[in-house]
Amino acid sequence: MLDGQYNVQRNPVQNGYAIAQITGGPLAPGLFGQVIFRDVPGGTEVCVEVMGLPPYKPAQNSTPPVGPHGFHIHEFGNCSVGDPNEPFNASGSHWNPTNQPHGNHSGDFPSLFSNHGYARMCFFTDKFKVADIIGKSVIIHQNPDDYRTQPSGASGKRLACGVIRPL
Repeated sequence: MLDGQYNVQRNPVQNGYAIAQITGGPLAPGLFGQVIFRDVPGGTEVCVEVMGLPPYKPAQNSTPPVGPHGFHIHEFGNCSVGDPNEPFNASGSHWNPTNQPHGNHSGDFPSLFSNHGYARMCFFTDKFKVADIIGKSVIIHQNPDDYRTQPSGASGKRLACGVIRPL
């Protein structure tokens, strides 16, 4: 669309960009960052940059490791903390519009590896376009995703959340 001055008025979703501002909850209050989603030919490029991830702790006895960190799109754009011991449950389950088994959900992403609390990565997915995910949320989990346990990969507690909004 053009206004009277011949300036292009941008529709953010049509332009194919979205952002989720990540904020840590009570289990990781210093965690923050962002995820940028960009439509590219054949799918979407996802780039994440976060700081304040908890330090890695190896699994011991029946306790799972802390990190690498599960990273997913969840069904609902609700990042209210709720129960501080089980935060961000209002974001729902992993986003899975095609009812695939875990490990192949549209919302399943690679795990985040902490480098002294910092993680940065970009990857490509052909499972959605930006317009499909507006209003959903991104969750960072305490434990690594095993990509097989149903329905959510045993990725543990939810450390941080961000609602996906047009950019």
